Amino acid sequence: MTDTAQPQFMPRGPYQKTARTRVAILEAALEVFSESGYHSGSIRDVARRAGISNSGLLHHFPDKIALLDAMLERRDEVDAEAMRKFTHDGKSALHALIHLAADNASKPGIVKLYAILSTEATAEDHPAHAHFVSRYARTRHLVEDAFRSLAEDDQLVAGTTPESAAIGTLAMMDGLQVQWLLEPTRIDMPYALASYLSSVTDIDFVAEHSLELSAQLA
Repeated sequence: MTDTAQPQFMPRGPYQKTARTRVAILEAALEVFSESGYHSGSIRDVARRAGISNSGLLHHFPDKIALLDAMLERRDEVDAEAMRKFTHDGKSALHALIHLAADNASKPGIVKLYAILSTEATAEDHPAHAHFVSRYARTRHLVEDAFRSLAEDDQLVAGTTPESAAIGTLAMMDGLQVQWLLEPTRIDMPYALASYLSSVTDIDFVAEHSLELSAQLA
């Protein structure tokens, strides 16, 4: 749910090697946890996938919890970078969510990992609890800003507020992911999300998304 975020500044010499090793470890962790789950995937599995020793991995991340936290942070950075490429205003920010839903449809392992972790992380003692609390708050704020921009242009359906639309959008995305994991050939995540966004705004996201797909295939 691999993409690689390119840092604006890459250290040189041994620092560059260290940075690359960390990236390789985090990408390996994402692959292992996506395939086996966080609890079943081991430090040894991640180290083997990254092509380093256990002690080499633990030099960068002292334990599995630290590795999970860093992996989630990196994954969020990758998704945020992908979103920025499509975002210019409120409308394009919502289109970026549709693009993200389409991209997620090609990464079932990552979608499954996040679906499981986000549910498990509702327990306050879960190692990813703080991360997901922060992630949802941050994402909800960004989506609410997009809807607020549309509200200023009178493009929200009457009775809809930026806050309610943002909460509904995130609920729709999460629910779609679970349904898609259960019935991937039946659920079209980007289309269903576009339909929801069309229902709370005066913008036909379904038609615009279809035009984008047609342009890409032309």
